[in-house]
Amino acid sequence: MEVPANRVTENSSAAANGTIRREMEIRLSYYAQHRDRIEERLRELDGEWDVERVLETNAAAIAFGGTALGLLVHRKFLLIPLVVTVFLLQHAVEGWCPPLPLLRRMGIRTQQEIEAERYALKGMRGDLRGAVGVS
Repeated sequence: MEVPANRVTENSSAAANGTIRREMEIRLSYYAQHRDRIEERLRELDGEWDVERVLETNAAAIAFGGTALGLLVHRKFLLIPLVVTVFLLQHAVEGWCPPLPLLRRMGIRTQQEIEAERYALKGMRGDLRGAVGVS
């Protein structure tokens, strides 16, 4: 079974994808006019978490909390880590899980989307001159 490289965007709403794309275009337009700030933006991108990292971190924290509550308060709380792991498995297999639409509406981007902005900024800065296919 082939998993598409852009499975998160394919499983996100057109509205969320469009908003994320427009926000990037606005940022790139700004940096085209303020090239002296590109280095600062590249450093910010180095620290930006992609949707996969956010999902994994939140799932781990919720599963840990649910496990602790299940052990210390009541066994019914052990359902929390069960549900979270099902969501993670679903995301790994299908590229979608219930938290994904919320994260995308919040503007959390895929690694591909972050890299697209990074390469556009590097192109503006002139890093790509002399690269194959770049004039």
